[in-house]
Amino acid sequence: MSDIAAPAKPRRNIEAVLLVLALGVGVGANMLVGIDEDRAFDSDFWVQGGTLVALVLAFHFVLRFRAKYADPVILPIVTALNGIGLAMIHRLDIANGDDAADRQLLWSTVAVAAAIAVMFFIKDHRILRRYTYISLIVSALLLLLPLMPGLGQEINGARIWINVGFGTFQPGEIAKITLAIFFAGYLSANRDLILLAGRKVGPLQLPRFKDMGPMMAAWAVSIGVLVFQRDLGSSILFFGLFMAMIYVATSRVSWVLIGLALIGAGGFVAVQLFSHVALRIDSWLNAFDPEVIARVPGGSFQVVNGLFGLASGGMTGTGLGQGRPDLVTYANSDMIIAALGEELGLIGIFAIVLMYVLLVSRGFRAALGTRDGFGKLLACGLSFTIALQCFVVIGGVTRLIPLTGLTTPFMSAGGSSLLANWIIVALLLLISDAARRPAATGLPTDMEPALAAPGADRGKTYGKGRNEVAGA
Repeated sequence: MSDIAAPAKPRRNIEAVLLVLALGVGVGANMLVGIDEDRAFDSDFWVQGGTLVALVLAFHFVLRFRAKYADPVILPIVTALNGIGLAMIHRLDIANGDDAADRQLLWSTVAVAAAIAVMFFIKDHRILRRYTYISLIVSALLLLLPLMPGLGQEINGARIWINVGFGTFQPGEIAKITLAIFFAGYLSANRDLILLAGRKVGPLQLPRFKDMGPMMAAWAVSIGVLVFQRDLGSSILFFGLFMAMIYVATSRVSWVLIGLALIGAGGFVAVQLFSHVALRIDSWLNAFDPEVIARVPGGSFQVVNGLFGLASGGMTGTGLGQGRPDLVTYANSDMIIAALGEELGLIGIFAIVLMYVLLVSRGFRAALGTRDGFGKLLACGLSFTIALQCFVVIGGVTRLIPLTGLTTPFMSAGGSSLLANWIIVALLLLISDAARRPAATGLPTDMEPALAAPGADRGKTYGKGRNEVAGA
């Protein structure tokens, strides 16, 4: 067999075919909602469907010119998820007399426009490595903004929003991107230092104490978010992001064990000292206790109603527009998975989870394909952020873990979440384009060695063409 790799193909036509299917899912779901509510093909249907089609096609044509070798599966998956979310929010608007779908459509437009801007202004993802420490400063400022008097707002006990005049915005959603850029830049530059041998305890190779500074800083940030902003979900997300990226960078289980120990210690102290954390844990463990259900604040009424909705949906669901998801508090945001589970059933939820699995796997595939350490870590970090957020949300709705209030990516009502996740998609597409693009003769002088396990033959990694690693 020849060692010469087959030439890479843009596969934008495959993406176009998949986009037709994805738009069919999203627009079709909205059509079914209108039919079941006796509002078939009204003005809302045409505006929402037409806007979604225009936005996605615009992004598709930008990819044809700016990143023609980008992964052809990512955009269709995100389109389907965004479309299903719009349909369910519209369905809940009809029941509640709200206009959240119009706001979600507006934020979808802003988010896709921001993603397109990223494609235009960032020609090479490695440019972001120059802003490693600037990203850290920006992350700190974003996380501090909700704590500023007059600017920050407390909603439902959590102080994670700021007032932007025409509404509220959650800076922490953007902070997860800037933190991923900082972690990727720091770990790719200091990997060899971090891998220096520390003390060995049994089978574990512990890092040196002075090399644990970034982990301790990440732990402090996550605990700070939990304490001062009262946001358990973001706390888990930020620390989990760092844990995943440092494991990818070092391949050492000792870092994971140390991180889990820090999480356990911080969580135990938080439960003992802060009432809002203790109430959240109690409402998880004793959700069906009548006193806990009726307790305000910190009760389990929302979770229990969501579980009843999931149970009534059964295997195949009640059908779009034929259930009562509007009985669940915040059904269009925190509990949209419960609303979808009631009307689409277990099969529908499995299909949605599978789309998230495919999206995350394509992000990891881009990480495997790119040959620079920064890109590998950034793609892994951003993909893991989506995966962890889905796990925390779905786990909370199904009572596997305490409910945290995070939004379901691309589906829940919430502009800041939608904006941040579309920017993540743009960055993943840029990295996948670099991974699949035909390699030029020789290596660029600024191309750093690929991250490999300690002792691996890096020469073999360079010997392979990018197309052999990235695939279709």
